[in-house]
Amino acid sequence: MDRVAVSLDMFRWARERAGMDSYALATRFPNLEAWEAGEVQPTLRQLEQFAKATHAPVGYFFLPAPPEEPVPIPDFRTIANRPIARPSPNLLDTIYICQQRQDWYREDARATAELPLPFVGSLSMTEAPEEAANHIRETLGFSVEARRECPTWTEALRTFIAQADKVGVMVMVSGVVLNNNRRHLDPQEFRGFALSDPLAPLIFINGADSKAAQMFTLAHELAHLWLGQTALSDVSVDAQPDNSTEAWCNQVAAELLVPMAIFRAELTDNESVTDTMKRLARSFKVSSLVILRRLLDAGRVSREAFFVAYREELARIQEIDARGGGGGDFYRTTAARVSKRFARSLVSSTLEGRTLYRDAFRMLGIAKTTTFNELGRSLGMPT
Repeated sequence: MDRVAVSLDMFRWARERAGMDSYALATRFPNLEAWEAGEVQPTLRQLEQFAKATHAPVGYFFLPAPPEEPVPIPDFRTIANRPIARPSPNLLDTIYICQQRQDWYREDARATAELPLPFVGSLSMTEAPEEAANHIRETLGFSVEARRECPTWTEALRTFIAQADKVGVMVMVSGVVLNNNRRHLDPQEFRGFALSDPLAPLIFINGADSKAAQMFTLAHELAHLWLGQTALSDVSVDAQPDNSTEAWCNQVAAELLVPMAIFRAELTDNESVTDTMKRLARSFKVSSLVILRRLLDAGRVSREAFFVAYREELARIQEIDARGGGGGDFYRTTAARVSKRFARSLVSSTLEGRTLYRDAFRMLGIAKTTTFNELGRSLGMPT
């Protein structure tokens, strides 16, 4: 039986890159310890299986040393104000598939003579966050009054996504790689990213993050698009980023969701922080965490009190999220994962013969024609 010579470092690199330890892989690969020690080499079949298990390209194992894999877009994430060194394969694969979708959509937009979107890159950081938020709000139609008509803030989030979709932004929300429910995305690694393009602007939101965080992430990434900037982010409502761009986008996001002038007018004296959070979260149709952040911005709570209250409120929300059921309609979920705008364009192009079914299946993460046709029907398209 032919064996494949593999550098010893590659086995350790692959499992560490995938966030796996040797114990997790030992049942599937009983010779892993011997491979890493150089006592025996795997067969080509075993190497292919190991590469698949660790989500690593099999060709990498023929390199003399582990490759450098920088994030392929500008990375604004930090831990303790330091860049994050190694991206996970789940993050990398998510960025790559979104880039492929964006490339496809851009070419389709050119083929159908779509015009560039004027708002992409229309702002700079010299703009005051209040004015920048107002530009975004007017373009989307994302008014406080319209949101107040939504029954819940989760419905307001769906409306927010639909408004971005309507003006030309593909908003993709997923907690897994493609439709692979065994490859979960980690919100501790990233919350979202923006891929700026005048014809095909794209925002990806980590759906594994709490619903409470997703609205703020969307607002933050929209600010990046209005700057004409591609960026990977891990900012949250409680963040105080040192990076000037991230700080500006956070300020714009907060102002977009809860305009300070309106917010101050609705504050009352002698009301507890908890009661204020509940009342204004219902009024503005945002999460209580965003309201808490605006209380800090307005000087109504100290920084110390803010962080104590934030941790308590976040724990309460996470407990509610944990009790929520899984599942849901596959086709609705798939449309949310790739954005309705992208899904409709891709289905239409494929049915018209301009895109191969093979390529459409790859970008959608599906494998059957019947699934593809049903997805089209769920989007209201004749198939």
